[in-house]
Amino acid sequence: MAERPGLPTRSDQHLSQKINQAGGAALQTGMPVWRAAPPAKVVVGTGQDGCRSSGNFARAIPDVDRVDATWANLDLTVQIATKLNRSHLMPGRAAWLLPCLVRAERDDQASGPQAVSIEDSFSHIHGSLGKRSPAHKMLKSEIAIVAGIAKATLALNPLVKWNEWTGDYGLVRDLIEQTYPQDFARFNARLFTPGGFYRNNPARLRHWQTPAGRALFITPNVLSALGAPLRGNALTLITLRSNDQFNTTIYGFDDRLRGLKGSRDIVLASPEDMATRSLVAGQIVALETDHDDGLVRRVAGLYVTPYDLPLGCVGAYYPETNALVPLGLRDLAANTPAYKGVPVRMVI
Repeated sequence: MAERPGLPTRSDQHLSQKINQAGGAALQTGMPVWRAAPPAKVVVGTGQDGCRSSGNFARAIPDVDRVDATWANLDLTVQIATKLNRSHLMPGRAAWLLPCLVRAERDDQASGPQAVSIEDSFSHIHGSLGKRSPAHKMLKSEIAIVAGIAKATLALNPLVKWNEWTGDYGLVRDLIEQTYPQDFARFNARLFTPGGFYRNNPARLRHWQTPAGRALFITPNVLSALGAPLRGNALTLITLRSNDQFNTTIYGFDDRLRGLKGSRDIVLASPEDMATRSLVAGQIVALETDHDDGLVRRVAGLYVTPYDLPLGCVGAYYPETNALVPLGLRDLAANTPAYKGVPVRMVI
């Protein structure tokens, strides 16, 4: 199932073609978050088991207050992780929590110590070579785990070389280079370039890969993607991340991007919207979702903070306000959860 909210689930035609040329199985459509979370699995009938590799899935998804109580209804949960997180406290009836190697640990395979690649926020690719002794001799790398699962479950295919790929990660990078040569030319040779090597982004250079060679602008047929106009005194909630945050991991409480310091339990609102509602800075309020499904979604204890936002919009941090995002409220094309557009009411 999709690990990240908004992860593309439709098959990439170019990638599918390359896999077929290599003799692999056809690339299958993945499962979006709104179908992968336990309430959807029970209602839609998509299965009673869940397997997650790394990440903090239970905190990253929408509707967490509704979803949290349902993990225990799964027959089996399997989680593969480098460190403990909140998701591991939500097992199924039977549960396996399996550790794996972290990047800082030495990963010795058949061809010797292995390096992995990472991409930073500025689209630069870096090599990472672990130096620390593994915490236990039985720990496996993520590549070894994925390849092991594949060998145990898929039909034998001499063109799919799981053992060789596990023994030498450079062979995996060679395949990535063959699949996306414009982005990953000389992948292994450039892996440890100081500062990393830049992954090509034609749009940044104003090179538009369209039939006309120009940027295309699409006229929207609606001015709101909420699916329905706001009712009464409702507001549009936009969830936010700070600079000291990576996904659900919070490293610090100072938001340098917005000039904010201190608690993340805040709701940003324009001074005009505050005045309309007779609110003052520092006042404690709650947000409630204004959605027609009969369920109550509420996050309380938020400090009102004036901020330059459009009228009718409020902002609050992710994942602290994920409970306000209905699981089924999503973009109909990309299936991305509605983290940037949730109708809410401010309750004093």
